[in-house]
Amino acid sequence: MHIRSLNWGFKAELMKAKVKYFNEYASFVDAHTIQLKKANGDLQTKTADKIVVAVGGRPSYPDIPGAREFGITSDDIFSMQKPPGKTLVVGASYVALECAGFLVAHGFDTTVMVRSILLRGFDQDMANLIGEHMSMYHTKFINGATPKSLTRESEDGPITVTWQDSEGEKSDTYDTVLFAIGRYAVTEGLNCANAGVQAESNGKFKCNEQDQTNVENIFAIGDVLHGRLELTPVAIRAGGLLAQ
Repeated sequence: MHIRSLNWGFKAELMKAKVKYFNEYASFVDAHTIQLKKANGDLQTKTADKIVVAVGGRPSYPDIPGAREFGITSDDIFSMQKPPGKTLVVGASYVALECAGFLVAHGFDTTVMVRSILLRGFDQDMANLIGEHMSMYHTKFINGATPKSLTRESEDGPITVTWQDSEGEKSDTYDTVLFAIGRYAVTEGLNCANAGVQAESNGKFKCNEQDQTNVENIFAIGDVLHGRLELTPVAIRAGGLLAQ
């Protein structure tokens, strides 16, 4: 409900600003032409002098047995039909810590599995303070660990998570396993090659300081940028500067 209300608010703001909105799938025909596809298959094309790619990203799953079958991501946690119970959050991103924080605040037994350090790319003095603060308020941490597999003996039974750390292989059971290990850019269906836009192996674009891709008239903002902070305020500010 909250997400739907946000979407409606954004659409209303676009209408107020007299921005045309197309609820359709987009892909490049060339550097100045976009093909739009409706849900019923109808096609149309639009041309533009400049194009901005801001398709965002989706949560990633680790390539381990049982991850997709038994794990969830931050996209799923708010639509669960029952309480998460004892939860393992895999990852050390701000998304991982945010999810762990509100689960603990709601009284759920929550553990965070960290492969190396908290909040990579952020100030580590602050990151360590955040970790200490969370520990003080009963968030548990498994440090230096990498998950190896998830198994479940019955549909409603607990999930057994096996991981590797410096002491060897270990395991424990959880009611919910939430992966927050990063996000991938949803650029695969954009046919970027048609426009000459070069993407990294993770689907993201390398841009200059003006958020310009290797194609002069095509720009990118938000989670599709390679090597930039994946933060909403950063993307909003970048969009505002680009519009100006």
